[in-house]
Amino acid sequence: MKAVFRKLAARISAATGTASAFLLAVSVVAVWAITGPLFGFSDTWQLVINTGTTIVTFLMVFLIQNTQNRDSKAMQLKLDELIRSTKARDLFVDLEDLNDDELSELDRQFRVIREEQAGSKFMKQLHDSILLEHKRRQGGILSTSVVQSFLGKKLK
Repeated sequence: MKAVFRKLAARISAATGTASAFLLAVSVVAVWAITGPLFGFSDTWQLVINTGTTIVTFLMVFLIQNTQNRDSKAMQLKLDELIRSTKARDLFVDLEDLNDDELSELDRQFRVIREEQAGSKFMKQLHDSILLEHKRRQGGILSTSVVQSFLGKKLK
């Protein structure tokens, strides 16, 4: 049952995420709107589109959630493999399974690390280069004098 649902959900998700599916949906709404005068904009005419969209929305919620769950799990597995293959802390494998307090503690630890490194020479140079690039993009290519005044030193 799970395998059949997984395959069906993947196929429907792929099909409904296309331009053709969007055009089909727009066409259905257009036909419904055009037929309004033919049916005198009756309650039944309105009920048709309301019922149809409700059913489609209800079913799509489950298909989309299934697709997102699979994609999220696949991404977590890829990240876990990268963590295992590098010198990163193995603690970060299966990080998504931690409770809120554990995640908050990790966040606090990283905030401390960021604050400690914020004053380092490397971070200062990185910050300066980002600001310089930002100014260059805002005003076009900067002249040597602008770069010199920003850096506070003479360029050769």
